[in-house]
Amino acid sequence: MTLKGAQGASHGNSLLVLVPSPLVGAGSWAHLQRALSSSGRDAVASVDLPDSPGQMAYWERTVGGVERSLREAPADRAVVLVGYSGAGALLPAIGRAIHQRVTAYLFIDAGLPAGGRSRLESMAAEGPDGAAFAIELASALDAGHRYPEWADEDLTPLVPDPDRRRQLLAEVQPRNRDFWTEPLPVVEPWPDAPCGFLQFSEAYQFAADDALSLGWPVRYLPGSHFHHLVDERAVAQGLLALLADLGRATR
Repeated sequence: MTLKGAQGASHGNSLLVLVPSPLVGAGSWAHLQRALSSSGRDAVASVDLPDSPGQMAYWERTVGGVERSLREAPADRAVVLVGYSGAGALLPAIGRAIHQRVTAYLFIDAGLPAGGRSRLESMAAEGPDGAAFAIELASALDAGHRYPEWADEDLTPLVPDPDRRRQLLAEVQPRNRDFWTEPLPVVEPWPDAPCGFLQFSEAYQFAADDALSLGWPVRYLPGSHFHHLVDERAVAQGLLALLADLGRATR
């Protein structure tokens, strides 16, 4: 099967669509957007649609937010979908929903498509550490807590710059049990374009190993889960190098 966008794909001309985790806002991409722009690449950051309890699933708000973010983009403009953290599992649904042609899917320290599992179930399937965290999180959610409920001291080791840390904390969206237990969409056949993985943290080693087993190019940029808020230039270079890997693989 020839992947859509794989044969003769021009990743260099594609619009990079940065999809943040559903737990944080588009502001977390601002520094990376500027770094990509300095490298001569167009990028747009998507936002989730506003919460509408009972009317729309959480995952649909992310997908709908990307659709809205691309309304002004020409329908014939090719795009690269870049999913971070919890947005990774939603990239197939986003690719199916938008009008633009997807030439590549890039996962940044992200979970892979979950095959209909919930976010909590996906965590539980990610080895012993993931299973232990899933049990702990499920217990907290059952007790009525939300996640994440980070404080400044929780993020200081991960995002040393105080201004960037304050911006991140201002956009964090703690979620209740419904978010973590909703089943995520299944899109088949998929993938319909080449995929690559950029790993920052050891927490996503399981996902990186899965990507390798699927034959995807994987690059490792050691850092915290928020490395794009620490060294955005290195992350931009890593993304562009990953796109170059995909370009070589599809020739």
